[in-house]
Amino acid sequence: MLTKRMAHVKPSVTLAVSAKAKELTAQGIEITDFSVGEPDFRTPTHIKEAAIRAIEENFTRYTVNTGIPELRAAICEKLSRDNDLSYEPTEIIVSSGAKQCLYSAIMAMVAPGDEVLVPTPCWVSYLPQVALAGAKAVPVTTDEETNFRVTPASLEAKISDRTRAIILNSPSNPTGAAYSAGQLRAIASVLRKHGIFVIADEIYEKLVYNGFQFVSFGSLDDGWKERCLVVNGVSKAYAMTGWRIGYAAGPASLIKAMAKIQGHSTSNANSIAQKAALAALTGPQDGVEQMRQAFSRRRDLMLEHLAAIPELRTTRPQGAFYLFPNWSAYIGRSAGGKKIESCVDLATYLLEEARVAAVPGAGFEAPGYLRFSYAASEEQISAGMERVAKAAAALH
Repeated sequence: MLTKRMAHVKPSVTLAVSAKAKELTAQGIEITDFSVGEPDFRTPTHIKEAAIRAIEENFTRYTVNTGIPELRAAICEKLSRDNDLSYEPTEIIVSSGAKQCLYSAIMAMVAPGDEVLVPTPCWVSYLPQVALAGAKAVPVTTDEETNFRVTPASLEAKISDRTRAIILNSPSNPTGAAYSAGQLRAIASVLRKHGIFVIADEIYEKLVYNGFQFVSFGSLDDGWKERCLVVNGVSKAYAMTGWRIGYAAGPASLIKAMAKIQGHSTSNANSIAQKAALAALTGPQDGVEQMRQAFSRRRDLMLEHLAAIPELRTTRPQGAFYLFPNWSAYIGRSAGGKKIESCVDLATYLLEEARVAAVPGAGFEAPGYLRFSYAASEEQISAGMERVAKAAAALH
């Protein structure tokens, strides 16, 4: 009954861990959840008020498939102001989350036999989305030595005559790695030489630290505008994950194709949430900076705790709100008669013994690692990481 391609599609490991943590919480067990990939802050008041006004004004019907005109215009203004990118509303699509933008783009662009480069570790949905299109995802492995960034040489080694596109996530989920302008130009020269299209997932652009300057791939030069799709949204920057509003900017022909797919799948994004997103992009931005500063402090606090755990290796991320420590030294150890044979076992052990939820690196194509989200209060981080350290010390 099911197609063969479904065999290559795995359930989201992040959602699975979060569900297990919620299940334990429902049983009265207090869990510190470092698995969730969303800000713990409240959506700013002026954004919520815009949604309330939309309801009161009965803005509750279908909208234009690609998004209301005023929101697409605001996205164009945002991209010009923040990213030095010039787009027209016809080159913009608003979708039910950045995830839908990515899915629609992949479905529109790639076919069976095509290959898509995916730097790993990577977000859990990239490979399944490519598989659903019948194409082949080609991992470009990164590691701690390059701070989880691809290099021109690593790209060259994976490119074939079937390579259609690359999905480039900066800042990255799960590693927090981000690319400087110089690093982007270096890999852009390789991609240009081979005519490879870039799908730039830039959803974490506002969450960067220690003076790091975010650069949108599409802004490298005018030539990339026709060979790059910029994907973003309001979920991370404005604490609006549940509102489900993402957007993409790219060649009008690709946007039109994505709109066809969206028209036959979800139609338009939620009308009320679109009005809220408009308020997010055009209203006060001070809440974004306050949240970014809080995440910076939390990152440093969690790094301090992880550094105190013996034999653990952790890079210092430039953005997002994740740490991705290497726990390989703990694989093979035991505690209480239980042997840790994988990062999945380790995540289960920490959930049961330390009452802390983290996501196994295997879900991100990186066995031996765990992803910890620092989208939690400083009190939760300190208490939770102290229990992690105690549980780690019990493994021998």
